[in-house]
Amino acid sequence: METALPIRTSASSMAAGEPAHSGGFYFRFLPQRLFPSLSAPETTSRLRQWSMLGRLKAQAFGFDQTFQAHRKDDFVLAFFKDPNVIPNLQLLSDSSGQWITLGTEVQKIEATNVPCTQLSMSFFNRLYEEDIVRDSGHIVKCLDSFCDPFMVSDELRKVLLMEDSEKYEVFSQPDRDEFLFCLFKHLCLGGSLCQYEDTLKPYLETAKLLYKDLVRTRLVCATLPGRIMSRHFLTLLWTLSNVTLMFCTTALVLGTCLESFR
Repeated sequence: METALPIRTSASSMAAGEPAHSGGFYFRFLPQRLFPSLSAPETTSRLRQWSMLGRLKAQAFGFDQTFQAHRKDDFVLAFFKDPNVIPNLQLLSDSSGQWITLGTEVQKIEATNVPCTQLSMSFFNRLYEEDIVRDSGHIVKCLDSFCDPFMVSDELRKVLLMEDSEKYEVFSQPDRDEFLFCLFKHLCLGGSLCQYEDTLKPYLETAKLLYKDLVRTRLVCATLPGRIMSRHFLTLLWTLSNVTLMFCTTALVLGTCLESFR
């Protein structure tokens, strides 16, 4: 499985005289790369209910070298300095609520590895085992409490948000660092006018669709011996705010897939 990188940026001009590309990476915008999971009718209906429709965007960019984790800072800095990225990368404006382009090179980046090792939705079975979700799929309710800025009215949101909850440790910190968990949590919490689900199924189904589409685990393959041809591209998912990206690097390998996301 490849790695996702959440990137925090400061959108101000680079110092004069710096080279146009850092680290030797070159990028190209791929507007033809579509993300069916975001436009599927059932997904858009759910995102509307969760006050997230129009506030999630995925874009794809190709790059010319194999991504290496130890060069992640060079990779990310080169990305934000690339002339093919600056006029095409979109941000959600806090002031207008509209999508705008980056429009300038950034001065500072911070890159953190986010593991994408989970290959099965059984990762969330513990929610049933710990009576956070009933066997019927209904989320167990609780007395209302406040965890800024969220009102917590069920055991699922307690597990996601409240560190002093007795069941918070159902998911370890490494579990919570997983991209699948981050995506699931974001869907469960929703936007400012979110209408929460009473059952777990819609959250699991939507998280699975988005995860497969963005990380493309079906293409993380074991290959037969022989000459392997591959090409690399970069998927960007804006999820948490206008300054946070999810970079999902994917190798599309011509070979035989032995495992797919379940």
